[in-house]
Amino acid sequence: MPSRDLAFRLGTGLFGLVLILIVAAIGFELTRQSMLSIQKFGLNFWRTQTWDPVLGEFGALPFIWGTLYSSILALLIATPVALGIAVFISELCPAWLKQPLVFLTELLAAIPSIVYGLWGIFVLVPLVRTLEVSTPQTLRQLPLFTGPPLGVGMLSAGLILAVMVIPFTSSVAREVLKSVPVAQREGAYALGATRFEAIRAALFYARTGIIGAVMLGFGRALGETMAVTMVIGNNPRVSTSLFAPQYTMAAVIANEFAEAADQLYLDALIEIGLVLFIITLVVNGLSRLLIWSMARSERRSGAAAALAAEPAR
Repeated sequence: MPSRDLAFRLGTGLFGLVLILIVAAIGFELTRQSMLSIQKFGLNFWRTQTWDPVLGEFGALPFIWGTLYSSILALLIATPVALGIAVFISELCPAWLKQPLVFLTELLAAIPSIVYGLWGIFVLVPLVRTLEVSTPQTLRQLPLFTGPPLGVGMLSAGLILAVMVIPFTSSVAREVLKSVPVAQREGAYALGATRFEAIRAALFYARTGIIGAVMLGFGRALGETMAVTMVIGNNPRVSTSLFAPQYTMAAVIANEFAEAADQLYLDALIEIGLVLFIITLVVNGLSRLLIWSMARSERRSGAAAALAAEPAR
């Protein structure tokens, strides 16, 4: 039996090692294939705004900005909606309506991004254009609302990303809320709490998992390609305006990789993939660190409460 346990442990450990090797191999290959760009531009590649294939000048800052801006905007829009859906399905929804809503939520996650992109072009972009045209002139003087009313731009990209992120965040948040012990809710009701207060207590209890769900949606938004490419405008510039056409890292790779005319151009595009890979690793690492620190503080507070209650017993 001990030998079987050891073999099982080694086998499962090997599977975990495969994941580490795959991530390392992706990073190594991206670095190797973009070496010409790395050697020529160095760290300036991260902070330069010029993207001129004709002159051979490449900088990734507009694409980094567009990726982070669109993803954070989508997260701000999607998080309240996703949490509202999760709370309604897990806490308030009638039994006859629960399964259809769960099915529709999961169906949204299964729709291909190209379909979202087509919907964005024919439905979302005209709506955003109407919104831009009707924006009061006083607001259009602000940097956040400057730019021509084209419909394609950062606002359209943020909205379509939010729609794509909502199913992932709400599904994970729903499962997290289902894992909250029934005794937690019963204890709240026994103390005279209203339904709203009991739900708020459940959300507080599950806050670590909910943050994990939000960060999972953020990671989903960072790497989205086709839907964003079709509605963001694809203009390599840094702008705070929601109406201005901009660009993302995934979109520029999808649009220009096939037409890269020389080796430096190709290596610059691959280095953008490397930058996206690094940013994704950093974001996910920070989210795991945040979740770990919150879980650790919860354990410490639980242990301190147990020690404080020990003399009373």
